[in-house]
Amino acid sequence: MKAAVYLNPSVYLDQASRKLRAEFEIRNQSGAAWRAAEGFFLGVHLFDADTGTLIVDGARVAPGRDVENGESARIAIEFDVPAEDGRFQAVISPMREHVCWYYEQGWPFLLVETVVRDGAARVARAQVSTRAALGREKAVRAVGRAFVYPFLTLTRNRGLIRVMVRRDVLGRYRGSFGGSLWTMINPLLLMLTYYFVFGVVLQSRFPGDPSRAGFVLYFLAGMLPWLALSEAAGRAPTVLLEHRNFVKKLVFAVETLPVNLVAAGLVSEFFAVVLYCGFLLAIRHSLPVTVLWLPVLLVPQVLLTLGLSWLLAALGAFVRDLGQIIGFLMTIWFFVTPICYPEESLPKGAAALLTKNPLYVLVHGYRAIFLLHQPPQFDSLWKLTLVALAVLVVGHACFYKLRRSFADML
Repeated sequence: MKAAVYLNPSVYLDQASRKLRAEFEIRNQSGAAWRAAEGFFLGVHLFDADTGTLIVDGARVAPGRDVENGESARIAIEFDVPAEDGRFQAVISPMREHVCWYYEQGWPFLLVETVVRDGAARVARAQVSTRAALGREKAVRAVGRAFVYPFLTLTRNRGLIRVMVRRDVLGRYRGSFGGSLWTMINPLLLMLTYYFVFGVVLQSRFPGDPSRAGFVLYFLAGMLPWLALSEAAGRAPTVLLEHRNFVKKLVFAVETLPVNLVAAGLVSEFFAVVLYCGFLLAIRHSLPVTVLWLPVLLVPQVLLTLGLSWLLAALGAFVRDLGQIIGFLMTIWFFVTPICYPEESLPKGAAALLTKNPLYVLVHGYRAIFLLHQPPQFDSLWKLTLVALAVLVVGHACFYKLRRSFADML
């Protein structure tokens, strides 16, 4: 049974004075009398709707007389709407001074939501609600934002991301003799190093093509997704520290910094793919049509890398040792993924677990489209996409929640 019932609520907003007046009849169904002498009032709490921050502990109005159980009283209450742009929620609720606000005890209240844009205010809604119902509404809205905000970050800041990625890629090797050519030389040298260790020294071979050239192609196909992911994830824990001036002294979209790492990693992968296609043409004299499936593989790869980068960047601001820890973990991740050895080499007992590795799905997919003339396995790919989307949402949510503390921690 409701402790209070609101009847015929009406709301009026005076644009000139920016005063909002709410009038309603309230019926006492609490089982006890409402007496002004005992501190009973109707009061206003004004919140920032987006953050939930209490802005104003507002006016109090006492009923004109004591309201016994089952009786009603007519109430009129006024409060000022903020001049700043934003969305605001006014909670009009029974309360007892120095005791409690009854909406916090689960009682219903009159909710008046106003929106201020460019100095003009309007009433968005006025309804009776409860704290539990409002909490459910905020949870639904938060889930919606969690899925939308990561993509809004990319679209709203695409110009800034483009400039920062160009600055990062070109500035990384500025002053060196090779210049921007190191963008291609670095992945090539890394691939040659692993080839020498596993292909020449350890004589590893892949069953599909036991030749040395076959090993090179299978190995390099597995390296392509690893290059982009490892570059972004490896640099993410220190990216805020490297750009502390942007974080502390400027009004800057800090959420774009991990995105820049992902985009720079994709630039490195692009050059690696070009080199790989050159190797494929030189050895097999053709490129399979299934290479056109590459964008399908890039979708979960980019989502996964973005989520990891946002999460690691946020945690790296608080844990300075995370950069060294991630370097170690990335090495383990590389060697438990069948990149430089065939899948058949995995221990039988561990194969079922290790093949759940998200990177394993990508490596298998790259080899399928480049070497086996097959599309990626969609039964694994859609699961990877769901996992990558979950990582993206969690990573961005953590970054979004913690970003207010970055300036203090750095």
